Amino acid sequence: MSFLDLPEGLAERIIQCNSTYTVRFGVRLRGRMYSFIGWRSVHSEHCEPVKGGIRYASNADAEEVEALAALMTLKCSLVDVPFGGSKGALKIDPREWTPQELERITRRFTQELNKRGLIGPGVNVPAPDIGTGEREMAWMMDEFRRANPTDVVNARACVTGKPLSKGGIAGRTEATGRGVQFAIQSFLRDTRTPGLNSRRDLKGAAVIVQGFGNVGYHAAKFLREEDGARITVVAERDGYVANPEGLAIEALKQHQIRTGSILGVEGATSCAGDMSGIEQPCDVLIPAALENAIHAGNAERIKAHLIVEAANGPVTFEADKILRSRGVTILPDLYVNAGGVVVSYFEWVKNLTHIPFGLMERRRRERRNLTIATALERMTGMEFPADIRDEFLEGGAEIDLVRSGLEDVMRSTWARIGDLLEKQPELEDYRTAAYVASIRQVADAYEAIGI
Repeated sequence: MSFLDLPEGLAERIIQCNSTYTVRFGVRLRGRMYSFIGWRSVHSEHCEPVKGGIRYASNADAEEVEALAALMTLKCSLVDVPFGGSKGALKIDPREWTPQELERITRRFTQELNKRGLIGPGVNVPAPDIGTGEREMAWMMDEFRRANPTDVVNARACVTGKPLSKGGIAGRTEATGRGVQFAIQSFLRDTRTPGLNSRRDLKGAAVIVQGFGNVGYHAAKFLREEDGARITVVAERDGYVANPEGLAIEALKQHQIRTGSILGVEGATSCAGDMSGIEQPCDVLIPAALENAIHAGNAERIKAHLIVEAANGPVTFEADKILRSRGVTILPDLYVNAGGVVVSYFEWVKNLTHIPFGLMERRRRERRNLTIATALERMTGMEFPADIRDEFLEGGAEIDLVRSGLEDVMRSTWARIGDLLEKQPELEDYRTAAYVASIRQVADAYEAIGI
C-alpha cells in the first residue's frame, strides 16, 4: 500500500472479506443420501449488489473463494461497474453426475443460498464460472423464482449468464474472450506502450493460448479471424497442438467437441502429455486456464514478448518478478478478463429495465442512416458502395450494442491504467497501476459513506 495514502485502518478493512458462508446440505440421489459442501463469500459491500461467479470444482475451498471474491471487488471497481465483490463454489466434480442429478444438486444449493440472503437481484448476483454455465444459471434463477413468488418483476436479475430464452443477453458467452481481444487492441493502440516490437497490430503475430474452454476458444477465434493473428499453439491439460502457420480454431473446437480432446486434430502436430506448449517462442501468450500456470519453475523458459492474463492469477508472484526482469510485458487479469462482469452488468440492467438493448432506437438509427446514404448519393451523383451499404444501414442488433459497450469499457479502463502509470512512473508495471486505481476507488467509496 506504499503507493496509496489511505486513512489508518482502511487498508485492513479493504483486504478482509466481510463474510464467508459455508453451507452443507444433502440430496437423495441413486438410492442414498449424498452430502455436499459449498461456499459464498462476500468481500465488499461498498457498492451493492455484490457480484461474482459460482464454480463447481472438486478442489474448491473457502480460502480460494475468499481470494476470488476480493479479486471481483477490485475488478468491478477497475472497470467502474456498480457491484461489490462476491464469489461462490460447490465442492463437486460435475463430470461425475448426470444432468438430472446436477439439476437437483444446483436447486438445493440455490435454496441454501436463498435462505441466507446470498442470492437476489438487489443483494447478491451469481454468474457462471469454472464447471458452470447457462444451464446452471437457468436452474438457479428458476429455483429463486419458486422460493420468492412475489418477486416476479425482477427475479430474472438474480443471476447473469442465463440462456437468451431465460432473460440472458446476446454476447455473454463470448464476453470474456471478446474482452481479451479488446484489451490487447487497447494495449497496441496506445503509443505509450512498447507494442509488439514496435508493431501496433496483431496481423501475422504468433499467439499461444493455454486453455481451450470458453475464454481461450473465443479469444483465439477473434484474434485469428478478425485481427489476423497466427494461433501457433493451443495447450490443454492433456498436451498441446501446434502449427507454425496457424491453427484452424473453429475446426479445432469442433474436433474437441467430438473427441473430448484437442489432440489428434488434422493439420497440426499433437504432443500428448507435454506441458511445455506455453514455453514455445511467440509474440503473445494468453494463459486462459487455471491459476499458477506460470511459476518460478517455468518462468525462465517463457519466450513470449507479451503475456495477457485471461485466467485469474495465472502468473505467480515469483514468476511475475522473473518475467518483468527479462523485459516481458504483462497485462493483468484484473483488467484483461473483466469482459464477463461488464456484460453481466449489461444483462442485469436489461433484466431490471425489461427492455432489450436497442429496442427503442434501432429503427430510428436505420432511418437516419438511410437518409444520410440517400443524401450522399444525391450530392455526389454516385451510388453508395454496395459492399458496405447493408452494414451502414443496419440499426444495430443487441450483440452489436453489447460489443460496442464492452469495447468502450475496455478502452476507457486501459486509458485509466496508462494515464496513472504515466503520472506515477514509480508504479513500474500495469498490474500495480491497475491495483492502485482500483483500490483507490474502493477507498473513496468507503470514505464517502463514512466508513
